[in-house]
Amino acid sequence: MMSHATTMVKTTPQTAREAVQALLHELNLKGMTCVLDAEIERAQRNGTSAIELVQRLLSAQASYQRERSLLNRVAQAKLPWQWTIDTFPFERQSGVNKAQILGLADMDFVRRAQNLVLIGGPGTGKSGIALGLLRQACINGWRGRFYSAQTLLDELYASLADRSTTKLLTALSRMTPLVIDELGYLNLKTEQVNAFFRLMDQRYGRVSTIITTNLDYPQWYELFNNKPLVDALLDRLQHHCITVRIEGASLRVPATVDASPVPTSAPQSAAKTTKAPRNAQ
Repeated sequence: MMSHATTMVKTTPQTAREAVQALLHELNLKGMTCVLDAEIERAQRNGTSAIELVQRLLSAQASYQRERSLLNRVAQAKLPWQWTIDTFPFERQSGVNKAQILGLADMDFVRRAQNLVLIGGPGTGKSGIALGLLRQACINGWRGRFYSAQTLLDELYASLADRSTTKLLTALSRMTPLVIDELGYLNLKTEQVNAFFRLMDQRYGRVSTIITTNLDYPQWYELFNNKPLVDALLDRLQHHCITVRIEGASLRVPATVDASPVPTSAPQSAAKTTKAPRNAQ
């Protein structure tokens, strides 16, 4: 009768550090996982107490979660351009009061649930300011959203078909702030006008709305073509509202190129081109 040798496989016992890493992975504590080795080595080198080590690990996790939360808020805001208040070309737009805009960036108007309406011609920087303020709101912990006026009104109209208007309005009424960009010369259906009024009515006095438009308030009557509704809309919108009128030139106008004639006695040289400045809304 043949005897079979039994092979014993030895397993290496898991170290305490490996056990901690496994637990952090199981709990999805990625911030602590990233710094665990470095913090343990630091503690061993400096004789750090256990409580300080725990505090440093928890701080790393909290920092990681804050950063992830910010990235999520920015992504959900649907910012079409990565503009900030700091990068706005104040030196090129004389129609903007820099101190006023920087004052708005402290977000006090959002805390007070005040509205902000930016009125100006095309390219004067309305959208850039609105986007910068929305990004600042995200940094400060609010969950806002950017919409072009046409897209928002189209979504409101489409929601009527599947009877989801109430659900959509409820979601939109919570966004802080809600940016509605380029409320201007649009062809609006009666249903869109009514849904827009319902949205502004639900947001009234509760959360901030930022609107950019090239139409001053009297021209809104022609846009919405419903005087009683516009009266009610403006009454709510302007009750707690900051209006900024931008009367400067368009930032999209390229820098002028010196077109003076070349003296006939001078040799012809290659023409120099001047790059147009970066576009701004």
